[in-house]
Amino acid sequence: MTEPARKARNEAKLKELYPTFAARLRRVIKDLEADGVRPRIQDAWRSPEEQLKAFNNGNSKLKFGFHNVTGTGGKKESLAVDMLDDNAPLKPSTEYLLRLAAAAQKHGLSTGVLWGLPAPLQKGVREAIAAKNFKAAVKVGWDPTHIEPTGIKPAEAKAGKRPA
Repeated sequence: MTEPARKARNEAKLKELYPTFAARLRRVIKDLEADGVRPRIQDAWRSPEEQLKAFNNGNSKLKFGFHNVTGTGGKKESLAVDMLDDNAPLKPSTEYLLRLAAAAQKHGLSTGVLWGLPAPLQKGVREAIAAKNFKAAVKVGWDPTHIEPTGIKPAEAKAGKRPA
């Protein structure tokens, strides 16, 4: 994707997010770009039908997730994105995934980089991020490009709670 197209896509997708989440995500993008990375928001808000399809295909473990959050009148207020490396969208490097997780963590967000990993492997990922050893040879979780807020659960978001 060209640089102007990537930036335009990110801006369009940021409009599908709850404002405080969007503000944090903007900082994640800025940090990654400062490191020479080209992050691209691939997916933000998702319809209930799209979510059910993702669930049925095994791409999600939830029938309602942070991607599906809406506000008054059905306004898109997603609390999740899938952020790819625009230079390698089909096969992001472990370096990219660790940088993404570190930037998200810095701004009070989390990724799926640990999801499904046993404790010893999670420890290795956490240590690599803490040491900023982005070239570490670690195994990552099953949805490492997914970013979401901390301190809130999807059911709470469905009921109207939003992150500060």
